[in-house]
Amino acid sequence: MPTPTARVRGCSRSSIRVMFDLAQASSKDLVRLEVGEPDFDTPAHVVDAAASAAREGQTHYTSNAGIPALRRAIASTLDRDFSVPAAPEDVLVTTGGMEALHLAALSTVGPGEELLVPSPGWPNYWTQARLADGAPREVPMPAETGFALDPTRLVEAMGPETAAVMLCRPSNPTGRVADADAVRAVVEAAADHDAYVVADEVYLALTYDGDSRGVAALVDDADHVLTVGSCSKSHAMTGWRVGWLTGNPAVVDEATKVRESTTACTSSVAQHAALAALTGPQEPFREMYAAFEERRDAVVDRVEDIDGLDCPRPEGAFYAFLDVDLPGTSLDVAKHLLTEYGVVLAPGGGFGDAGEGRLRLSFANSLDRLHEGFDRIERALADARGG
Repeated sequence: MPTPTARVRGCSRSSIRVMFDLAQASSKDLVRLEVGEPDFDTPAHVVDAAASAAREGQTHYTSNAGIPALRRAIASTLDRDFSVPAAPEDVLVTTGGMEALHLAALSTVGPGEELLVPSPGWPNYWTQARLADGAPREVPMPAETGFALDPTRLVEAMGPETAAVMLCRPSNPTGRVADADAVRAVVEAAADHDAYVVADEVYLALTYDGDSRGVAALVDDADHVLTVGSCSKSHAMTGWRVGWLTGNPAVVDEATKVRESTTACTSSVAQHAALAALTGPQEPFREMYAAFEERRDAVVDRVEDIDGLDCPRPEGAFYAFLDVDLPGTSLDVAKHLLTEYGVVLAPGGGFGDAGEGRLRLSFANSLDRLHEGFDRIERALADARGG
């Protein structure tokens, strides 16, 4: 029997964690641009709803699938904002989008079967495939097109062992929004292989350019699409841990059975907070969106103005995937920038082999700190050129 560590060996993309730990241990004035978390606090009306729910005794188990009012609100939000058809009874409320992704993998990927991951991609996908006893298979996207989704590469990678394909839209770490035609080609090919497409859409509400409809809305037949969403990024609720999974009723039912033996249900108080976030005043979230878009524009301008720096234009999320003209691996460059210049970025190698040589910058930080971070990167590049 394998040991617990052997079971998930090879899953960890540890270079990202290395940078986080180095930053945590540092006493320097660091500009931390490595963390993918909104810098906004949860809006007051959401916190108030949670406090009221707790005081009113809403502190007990809920059904495994979540409270009915929240499932209805999620279905309504998906339909209204992203054109994704979802029946409330087919919505599973999860402990963050991460649990939804994990349950999707457990419900679709069998022992030895493949989960195809376009890369660069979020490293947890590799872990989730292995925890399902499956095999993650990286499918590199072309750097020369800014890592745009290449459906031909994914379709050619599909075979008898393909059980699921991961599509993160907008992408973490590149911020790219996959083209609708490319998405359709992948979904149709996956269906032909009786495989599912897991649409990780936790950043979809933070789409600035391109089509903001969900994957399930872009295809004629969404039977093989599983939609994952969350309140974490778009509603500044990372610590509340509320997400969802919806799609094929049979798969959602299997996922619900699995979580009965794991988390049982999402925090009852957090569910009431999420309900307020989705159905209450939306102005705070519109203001956050506007701030992120302004920061995106500032990032694009700074990258264009700095010699030795390049990146694909972020079309969504709050990431830029930088090509920094400094020698060494992505981890080497990230360590150099932290120790010598006090700016923290995530090594691109942590997002798959296709990300090596790049650095992920999170613009979930104030404009002042972003400009300070770019000033430090610019200084590092000038120093490397001897100027």
